[in-house]
Amino acid sequence: MNLLETFRTGLDAVLTHRLRSVLTVLGITIGIAAVILTVGLGEGAQQQVGSEISALGSNLLTVTPGSATSSTGIRGGIGTASTLTVGDAAALASKVVAPDINAVAPATSVQETLVAGTQNWTTTVVGTDPAWLTVRGRSMAEGRFLVAQDLASRADVVVLGATTAQELFGVRDPVGQTVDVAGRPLTVIGVLQPVGSSSAASTAANPDDQAVLPLTTASALLFSGASRNAVSQILVQATSAATLSAAYQETDAELLNLHRVATPAQADFTITSEQQVLSTATSVDRTLTVLLGGIAGISLVVGGIGVMNIMLVSVTERIREIGLRKALGATPRVIRRQFLVEASVLGTVGGVLGALLGIAGALVLPHLISNPIAVSPAAAAAAVAVAVALGVAFGVYPADRAARLEPIDALRTE
Repeated sequence: MNLLETFRTGLDAVLTHRLRSVLTVLGITIGIAAVILTVGLGEGAQQQVGSEISALGSNLLTVTPGSATSSTGIRGGIGTASTLTVGDAAALASKVVAPDINAVAPATSVQETLVAGTQNWTTTVVGTDPAWLTVRGRSMAEGRFLVAQDLASRADVVVLGATTAQELFGVRDPVGQTVDVAGRPLTVIGVLQPVGSSSAASTAANPDDQAVLPLTTASALLFSGASRNAVSQILVQATSAATLSAAYQETDAELLNLHRVATPAQADFTITSEQQVLSTATSVDRTLTVLLGGIAGISLVVGGIGVMNIMLVSVTERIREIGLRKALGATPRVIRRQFLVEASVLGTVGGVLGALLGIAGALVLPHLISNPIAVSPAAAAAAVAVAVALGVAFGVYPADRAARLEPIDALRTE
């Protein structure tokens, strides 16, 4: 019996018991689809986090204050102290001190309610300087951003995020309109280009929902006392990705010197890079992907056991057929190959259907769960290959059992 005849015979055997074959294939289909979707969900989450962090600014370092301790001895978290100042940012902007730093933007933020006519909206008000636009990698949708003159004159101006402008003015053009912040009317001079919601943003949960003021205006309007000169963070942009490490060291050394801290372990500030944030977030996503993929893989094993079970049943039902084939000259190799073909057909059909179901789910589910699912053609092809290998692997024992049957014993079986 040649290979083509063996394949035809195996396919006929599968089609003879359609319901049993469908149920067997279903187990593999569900397993393959589950693996594709769980792994795709994890990879999609990693890509989403990466794009969101990149949207915060390229080659970015974020310096935040240390922790504060209350009069009762309770220590707050990182960022609760007021250890960073405008002077720190000015020192870091010096090319003599830090040649690998491209731009520095001090920033301070607070939640405030903005009022425009009869509309009001609570958002994050950010006080900063003109370098913020460069450091954050943002652009203007209309109007202009802050300039040095705005800081020098404590100008009553504000730049709105796209979401904030929409909430306050709807379809009206916000540029030139007036917004009240803490009771003071500010003129809208521009609207930022939207970048999309980012859970990784440090100044707001949504970078499109914020109002940007000159730092001097924000300090005078929203803060008092010593806190007017303090900032909640300093954003540092390296000249390139290659110099990010050098910029980190220059920032660290200069701030330690300015704050008169002899031991780096006692620093009253923290420096984080986008790579660190991305690495942490990716590590968490990868762990969850492996966990979910492992759980989905269990269903694949169950599907493989189903293939073995069906093949053992098939061998038992066809003992007389096997005996007759052997009596007519079929070798153990031919018998073994016939049953392996049947198992591989079940695995292949289950794999293809599972891949199609997984791809369909990857196209539909993001619209229902608001999370991206990344599925590559290579991953789908690998899933089909795994299904075929699974069918063959779990079909080896039944096939070998059939091949080892003695013709005389098989023919005597009722």
